[in-house]
Amino acid sequence: MFLLTGSIWATHSPRAYAYDNPDLLPDIPTPVIDLAKSLTIVQEENLAQELERFEAETGWKLRVLTQYDRTPGRAVKDFWGLDDKSVLLVADASGGNILNFNVGDAVYKLLPRTFWVELQTRFGNLYFVREQGEDQAILQSLESIETCLRQGGCRVVPGLPREQWILTLVTSVIGGVICGFAAQPRREGQILAWQWALIFSPLWGILFIAFGIGPVVSRTSEWLPLIRNISGFLIGALVAYLSPVFSRSSASET
Repeated sequence: MFLLTGSIWATHSPRAYAYDNPDLLPDIPTPVIDLAKSLTIVQEENLAQELERFEAETGWKLRVLTQYDRTPGRAVKDFWGLDDKSVLLVADASGGNILNFNVGDAVYKLLPRTFWVELQTRFGNLYFVREQGEDQAILQSLESIETCLRQGGCRVVPGLPREQWILTLVTSVIGGVICGFAAQPRREGQILAWQWALIFSPLWGILFIAFGIGPVVSRTSEWLPLIRNISGFLIGALVAYLSPVFSRSSASET
């Protein structure tokens, strides 16, 4: 049975299945119905060919419906023969987030709910649509779905947006600062207070490993963001560890 999961995350998605209006369906078979004209004619033709080729190669059925004031509703299910191996992307610009996904049971086993939530929030939000356009929101989200289905599933959306990488860098630096402060010597002759660093390891470890490194390695194979986050952690730790030295130097100069 085809599972309509898109309605879980978008308040206006159930409207797409509120009634049947087959008059809005095209006369010829096509995997793309662009009622809202979110795509150019060339984009629509290329996308239709790509989705048909993808289905022939993998067996996964991807379909696209864009709408605004008009919708064919439940009629698309019979028109496309949606089943367990189907994904229906519904793009509707009348709400806050334009993307909604209706996912078959077989697809849902490979791409869990967290994947669809992240996919919707990354490409369907108003800021992305304003900067990139509705067409790119549709095309890039489909590209991510195809990539993950080809490789047998994903827990997160591939790719690391700049905003998300900056957040991971900030958490890495904060984790390094906490580690550096914890490792400051607390008695005469002590070089490194490793016991205190170990005590605070759950805090700086979560910031650095879970929020700084984890999102990077799970979304991209590039080394540069990883190296930058590790460098940020080490620099933050070093600055925090040496801060008493800087303070004493400033006081002696005064």
